[in-house]
Amino acid sequence: MTYALPFVALGGALGATLRYLALLAWPAPWGTLAINGAGALLIGLLAVPLLLSERGLHPLAPFLVTGVLGGFTTFSAFSLDTLRLIEGGRIGAAVTYAGGSVALSLGACALGLWLGRLA
Repeated sequence: MTYALPFVALGGALGATLRYLALLAWPAPWGTLAINGAGALLIGLLAVPLLLSERGLHPLAPFLVTGVLGGFTTFSAFSLDTLRLIEGGRIGAAVTYAGGSVALSLGACALGLWLGRLA
């Protein structure tokens, strides 16, 4: 699927640009919260026709899901992954994944801030 790489890159650039513009209009943290909520909503809306179709992966999925939404927010992918675990009856895995994701992300961010302040 290397044919999709330019489309993923283009989508990522578009998503990152949209995120930047949204944060200009609505500063963090509330802008970030809105972006993450919008991304989660969009990946939920796009999952069925683009990712979960009986015909397999839709050709627009790399551009829209991996590219645009990946550049816009990775929280959307986290949300979809958690809900798919829940829908699959894997509640324990969903709780572990969600809790671990939040803990890891906050811990990694704290570590990065600490290391950055050392420099």
